[in-house]
Amino acid sequence: QVQLVESGGGLAQAGGSLRLSCAASGRTFSMYAVGWFRQAPGKERDFVTAISRSGSSLYYADSVKGRFTISRDNAKNTVYLQVNSLKPEDTAVYYCAARSGVTRTTRDDYNYWGQGTQVTVSS
Repeated sequence: QVQLVESGGGLAQAGGSLRLSCAASGRTFSMYAVGWFRQAPGKERDFVTAISRSGSSLYYADSVKGRFTISRDNAKNTVYLQVNSLKPEDTAVYYCAARSGVTRTTRDDYNYWGQGTQVTVSS
């Protein structure tokens, strides 16, 4: 199994940027596909983006295409989420999640989760 810890959240103004990190434990990190999900108050935890084991395949929700970029450095056991051109509606707790095998975009397909990091965007 793998343990995940998110960091990098904070307060940003509309149009600003943040870089979120998801640090993973274990020696087989490259065997896991990783996704980012976010949950705003009163809403469900929704898919944001995901990356395949090798980093060759990327998936984005329509709401973040062109603004968010997911990447990974398997040598550092870390996945990154660069968030640019932030909007107030991006405000949420952001979670990274991992699963062994192919990349999925559905919450229930992931079985390892971090604790989340808060992103707040002011107008």
